[in-house]
Amino acid sequence: MEIAVKLIQLLPLQTGMGKNGEWKKQEFIVETLGSQYPKKICISVWGDKINESILKEGNELNVSFDVESREYNGRWYTDVKAWKIELANHTLSSGNANNTPLPKQAVESSFNSAPENSTEDDLPF
Repeated sequence: MEIAVKLIQLLPLQTGMGKNGEWKKQEFIVETLGSQYPKKICISVWGDKINESILKEGNELNVSFDVESREYNGRWYTDVKAWKIELANHTLSSGNANNTPLPKQAVESSFNSAPENSTEDDLPF
């Protein structure tokens, strides 16, 4: 899944040692964009996917993520794990990179056109 968000809070980096060596986990709070009622989501990113240059408060991001739930002692816990984080690109919003004018499409003259000097009414009433 992918979502456009604004980073509103960067939580402290968590580190530890496991059987496979050192691990790092970065959690951050984002707010969804483009919605009348924005939602806040806590997203986590692990290991070498942590990019500190992108994870700055106020940055607008495109986050690709997976949602995973697990059960522990009768309760369910859900994680939102990012696997790709990119800065949102708003400069190409029109889809025209070099700002050259787009060619105008020819208007088809026979579409919905009535004869100019028609006095006859085609309606049955």
